[in-house]
Amino acid sequence: MNSTFEELYKEFSPRIYKLCLSYSGDRLFADDLHQETWIAVWNSLPKFRNESKIGTWIYRIAINTCLTGIKKQTKKSDHSEEILARLVHEESHDSTKEINLLYESISKLKENERIIITLVLEEKSYEEIAEITGITENNLRVKIHRIKKELKEIYTNHGRI
Repeated sequence: MNSTFEELYKEFSPRIYKLCLSYSGDRLFADDLHQETWIAVWNSLPKFRNESKIGTWIYRIAINTCLTGIKKQTKKSDHSEEILARLVHEESHDSTKEINLLYESISKLKENERIIITLVLEEKSYEEIAEITGITENNLRVKIHRIKKELKEIYTNHGRI
């Protein structure tokens, strides 16, 4: 690997943020997950063994960070704080309402579906998505079709959820 941390951050940070947003469905929570991901990348970078692409490795760290963060979040009993943060967020980001709705819809998908659709939105190749998720390319194509159908339904019916 010849890239410095700063170069990796510049290259992957926007995509990793979108991944975090698709997991959380909330920009404030995504900010935390994004920051935690890059701290983990910083701490683990000296241990990277070049056994996979650096991007794949960073995505795996981000996915693990998101899963851990979501588990911690669900354990918190104070739900009112989350609601308040969401209300403040919605008020301050009204111009991006449609994008937020999309990410909220993605956050309602099952865990493995969120990973796949986020990587599709990042325009990753099927080969790379298959490598990251451990799913064969043929199975991946079927799953993507089903996920898009489900996401469209969630997005369309969002007002009723």
